[in-house]
Amino acid sequence: MSLAEVAEAVGGRLTPDAVGTVAGKVTVDSRAVAPGDLFVAVPGERVDGHDFLAAAADAGAVAALATRPDGALPCVVVDEPVAALGRLAAAVHTRLAGAGGARGHRLVTVGITGSSGKTSTKDLLGQVLATAGATVSPPGSYNNDIGLPLTVLDADEDTRFLLLEMGSRGRGHIARLCRVARPDVGVVLNVGSAHLGEFGSADEIAVAKGELVEALPAGGTAVLNADDPRVIGMAPRTRARVVPTGRSAAADVRAEDVALDEAGRAGFTLVAGGARAAVRLQVVGEHQVANALSAAAAALAAGMAPDAVAAALSAAVPRSRWRMEVTRRDDGVTVVNDAYNANPESMRAALAALAGLPARRRVAVLGAMAELGPGAADEHERLGRDAVAAGVDLVVAVGPDAVGIADGALAAGAREDGDADGGADRRAVRVPDRAAARELLTEVLVPGDVVLVKASRSYGLEVLAADLLAAGAGA
Repeated sequence: MSLAEVAEAVGGRLTPDAVGTVAGKVTVDSRAVAPGDLFVAVPGERVDGHDFLAAAADAGAVAALATRPDGALPCVVVDEPVAALGRLAAAVHTRLAGAGGARGHRLVTVGITGSSGKTSTKDLLGQVLATAGATVSPPGSYNNDIGLPLTVLDADEDTRFLLLEMGSRGRGHIARLCRVARPDVGVVLNVGSAHLGEFGSADEIAVAKGELVEALPAGGTAVLNADDPRVIGMAPRTRARVVPTGRSAAADVRAEDVALDEAGRAGFTLVAGGARAAVRLQVVGEHQVANALSAAAAALAAGMAPDAVAAALSAAVPRSRWRMEVTRRDDGVTVVNDAYNANPESMRAALAALAGLPARRRVAVLGAMAELGPGAADEHERLGRDAVAAGVDLVVAVGPDAVGIADGALAAGAREDGDADGGADRRAVRVPDRAAARELLTEVLVPGDVVLVKASRSYGLEVLAADLLAAGAGA
């Protein structure tokens, strides 16, 4: 796009020196700027993108979206750079969605939301769709007002499938993202407890997540998890065709004969439209079956055949960091890094995955779950009980906000033992911080142990997981 076209799309004003064309990408990180890029100067809580216009210019940026002119770099001046980024993405998406005849194929846009599993499902689906055509899928969790437009702006005329992850922290958020790029296929995974403190209730979360299916066109497809009553209950809210997924016979796309292998990976028979095909997942945990079914239904809606979907699912590997990353150290200790984020549902899924892994002893290193609202204390105590019920031998609760996890484990019959020396009894230990957890685990872990590390992202347990891996290197 020329800078004049950019200005028209975003409702901005060109500075006199703003001439030329954006030949590269759109980026919000001055460190990632390459020649021909458009830099978006986002005002942040800690840093202001306007302070890096000179650096962007030195790296070859052609111009910036900014709130004020700057002599360092030509600018498209706008009131709010993030809102302008969304308007630019909307203009590009409209152009690409309407260019199917020239390319010989129609752009299919898929949106995914849910309280948990969005990124894992997105990673599976992205690999499946890539076997059928050029696919743009975001890295990590690009699911907000910045990440989603950047994903859209990675697409071009050759893109056949555009995959968008959609997060929400309140009513209207997903609806706004859908106005940037209206999906043809909408996938709702589940309604859980993530951000419950902000929404107030699970019913409010369901209202917000359902904005995705409300945005679908009459010719679109809503992929709904039939095993979650609040999700399948969204069916009346959409004009699109509804495809239920799940384990029950009522699901149009379902899994039968689910079984875990010795590495905790699920195999099952994919049943869809009268066809049956074997799937053997490469990702860990039985909870991935639900994610795989949602990915399968979306791929089928995008035009793929069941056998091709099953083959691609069986070949898909983990893509995003800190999500059920299973690594065996040189000394025989296995570290499961699932520390990207946590809520009660994802915690229980991770504990179930830990229970499915062969181990001398299973250790769960758990930090607090954020944004749960008034019920946070009860949820943490319940999690400790769940850990004992899942067969965890040693529960390590990290930090003052996680003490309820240890309390729950003790109430469920675990012993409080500061030595945690690997005896036969279930143990629960409280430690004040990551350093103390690292010191304890360095002393007690032995070959054959499997240790799960998980907490909400703000508690930074991914650092502890990395430390544990480094401790066993070269042993």
